Formats: sequence, C-alpha cells, structure tokens
Amino acid sequence: MSIRRVVAGLPLIMAGLLALPLSTHAGDAPQVAKGKGDACVEPTDVIRKNHMDLLKHQRDDTLRRGIRTKKHSLNECLECHVQPDESGKVARIDSPKHFCSTCHTYAAVKLDCFECHSDLPKSMNKSAYKHKLTPDNKHHASMQSAPVSRQMLDAIANGEAK
Repeated sequence: MSIRRVVAGLPLIMAGLLALPLSTHAGDAPQVAKGKGDACVEPTDVIRKNHMDLLKHQRDDTLRRGIRTKKHSLNECLECHVQPDESGKVARIDSPKHFCSTCHTYAAVKLDCFECHSDLPKSMNKSAYKHKLTPDNKHHASMQSAPVSRQMLDAIANGEAK
C-alpha cells in the first residue's frame, strides 16, 4: 500500500474513530457482587472513593509499624467479596467477574495488588503472597520507615502473624 493511499484515507479513519462511543459502558455502573457479610467495614460510598487510601494505610501500619488489624486488610476484603459462584468456581483476577476487576476494568484503572498478592481469599489459598517476603524485596525495601524485623517477615510468610 502506498503512502499516498494511507494519507488520503486518514480523514476517513479519523471520522470513523470520532463516531465511536467514548465508553462501551452506556453509563451503567458495573454490577458488583455483594459481600457475604451484613455490612461492609465502611459505608459503600466511602469504600468506593477511598479504598485505595484505606488499603495503603493498612499496608503502612502492617509493614512499617508491625500493627496488624483486619478492618481494612486486603485479605479481609477478599474473604468477604470473592466467593464461589453457583457452580463452586471462584473468579480469578483476570476474569471480569472477580470482585476487584469488576470496577477496575470499568474505570480503566490498573490493578497491581495481585502481581504479588493472591486474588483468592486466604481460606481458599494457603499463602496470600506470590513473592518471598524479605527486606531485600524491592517492594518492601522501598518502604524507608521503621524496618521490618526478620521475625515479623517470617511470621507473615508463614501465616503466623495476627
């Protein structure tokens, strides 16, 4: 194909692209699976808007300060919201039916928690981590506050930390 044909066809291509809808979602909010509990740890509007900040704060308390609580932990979110379907199968993170993927795909937001952490509830998965927890790990080493003790890392990796 000659360069002249490509250049001549550009206005037609551009017009076609502009005619496409900006969103394939016709304005409908995604259908998010309900959790198994009676209520979430925060009101729905707070969780939808601030869940990333809550998870980061939880991470900082856990890894930097050694404070482990369940209220805003990723494991607790998964435990409640990632449940088997009618056939007993659990959606994985690459499925649009996974609780986290539902909104992140809709909003076109990269979801990188599960590059290291499991996308399954801990009750369905022996280890919630896909990487070895060490002070040398790039992710953990970048946290410059109080260093995490070897004992704490071992306890976390073995599922003994509460």
